[in-house]
Amino acid sequence: MQGRTLLVVDDNEAVRTALDVLFGLEGARVEGVGTPGEALRRLARGGIDLVIQDMNFQREATSGREGIELFHALKAARPDLPVVLLTAWTHLETAVDLVKAGAADYVAKPWDNARLVTTVRNLLQLQAALAAERRREESAERARAELAARFDLRGIVYRSQAMHVVLQMATQVARADVPVLITGPNGAGKEIVAEIIQANSSVRGGPFVRVDIGALPAELLESEIFGSEAGAFTGAKARAGRFEAADGGTLFLDEIGNLSLAGQAKLLRVLQTGEFERLGSTQTRRVNVRIVSATNASLAEAIRQGRFREDLYYRLNVIELQVPPLAERREDVLPLARHFLEPGYELAPEAERALLRHDWPGNVRELRNCIRRACLLAASPRIGPQDLVLPAAASGTDAAAAMAEPDRRDIEAALERNEGIVSKAARDLGLSRQSLYRRMEKLGIGAGAGENG
Repeated sequence: MQGRTLLVVDDNEAVRTALDVLFGLEGARVEGVGTPGEALRRLARGGIDLVIQDMNFQREATSGREGIELFHALKAARPDLPVVLLTAWTHLETAVDLVKAGAADYVAKPWDNARLVTTVRNLLQLQAALAAERRREESAERARAELAARFDLRGIVYRSQAMHVVLQMATQVARADVPVLITGPNGAGKEIVAEIIQANSSVRGGPFVRVDIGALPAELLESEIFGSEAGAFTGAKARAGRFEAADGGTLFLDEIGNLSLAGQAKLLRVLQTGEFERLGSTQTRRVNVRIVSATNASLAEAIRQGRFREDLYYRLNVIELQVPPLAERREDVLPLARHFLEPGYELAPEAERALLRHDWPGNVRELRNCIRRACLLAASPRIGPQDLVLPAAASGTDAAAAMAEPDRRDIEAALERNEGIVSKAARDLGLSRQSLYRRMEKLGIGAGAGENG
């Protein structure tokens, strides 16, 4: 609490003095006022980190009306300001209603010193962590906006710093006339990164031709890529291959590790000279094509096993972009899920928690299919966890325990959804306020959370 300023609003001078002493021992600066008007005037001058307010400010007053009005005025002036209510037991119902409206917490009179200090300390730590997170997110949002303003990002949806680094590098190397190798698991977004490279390259006006090498039979791969002449093989007709189709643009070779050794030799020659022959032809053709390739396999391991040419690997891997799996960039899960929703649909908080808990082995592709299926099958436009049909992370009592103990991601997401209001986040997670406080303390979500997000 060192250096933090608390505003105590209570018409009882003894209360103000007691709280001044209590929090002064903790290193906080306490300013006390006796009326709502004084409180609002002091708040307007700035520098207040937290308010502790009474609910009645006149003798014999018991309705709490003045306290309610003051609370709403404080929140209207500073929506992010933590407000702790001091209330007699007869006013708990009113206090609970205000907590639902956004009050950070309530403490009954006569208060317990240790509990009140713990409550205020937790709220100040959380406020600092959320403020630091907001500053980081605002900085990251500016960086994302600047990148989108400078380059064509093909409408990609992301929020994670890991993906931002990939896109920064992709746009940086886009204009360089060198091959790019994109690595990462299936469904992670390798193709859209390839499209971004094409869209920002010197050949962006040319064609973007994709070849899914993993989806083509081995005997047809060479003719598909390099073309063929009539009679080159049974049933073959004269046709141009993908290299010719991509002339003046970009050829995206997906799952390059599945290319045959003979095809690899031809591809190496094209990379070195720009020349090739169609299957069954002796006529040399020349193209100007930017090569972008992708793989979900380890080409280094394929080289060790003799399935991939080392010289071709170094030709393709002038620049390598590693697209991380969705499990390693969970900040992207909810933005992507909301992007995939059909118009008029929304995700319930419980569904968002389920999405964040899932490991997404199928990556973005799995998430997209999950949301599309939910929109088709949901009984209402509000999609719940049961509509997602995700496999359970555990079973029996283990599953119940997992749901009862939200992890760091769950808590931080709930706090973000509820603008840092602990009471609302607790209700969202199905916990009491004190249970959430204990869980936050156990996970280090407080003063240290500002460094970890």
